[in-house]
Amino acid sequence: MKKLSLLILFFAFAGLALAQSNGPVMTWDKSTHDFGDIYQGDKVEHTYVFTNAGNEPLIITNVQVTCGCTTPKGWPKDPIPPGGKGEITVGFNSTGKIGKQNKVVTIVSNAGGSGNTVSFTTNVLEKKPNQ
Repeated sequence: MKKLSLLILFFAFAGLALAQSNGPVMTWDKSTHDFGDIYQGDKVEHTYVFTNAGNEPLIITNVQVTCGCTTPKGWPKDPIPPGGKGEITVGFNSTGKIGKQNKVVTIVSNAGGSGNTVSFTTNVLEKKPNQ
């Protein structure tokens, strides 16, 4: 019985230590954006704002997109301290697109949790007359 009590105590302290050391955590002011209706050929961009809600510096190593029409235009190259804010700007070129578009951007970093993606939607209409 004494061994079981010691084992339970060990796991309780280990869990407490893990809970206190959560590392960097990305939280977004708003992780989605809707550009609404745009015309074929329009180029739009949006800046997503995040906070490092963790207790260790956040390091972003890459921003990945799934289509050549979507471009990461900038992200912090220096570590973001706990409580610090940063921005990631993403551009979208609607040339050759038509209809509803849903795009997901993946942020590669040392952050844990599920806050490693942002997304946007738009509806691409046919080219404006006289284009």
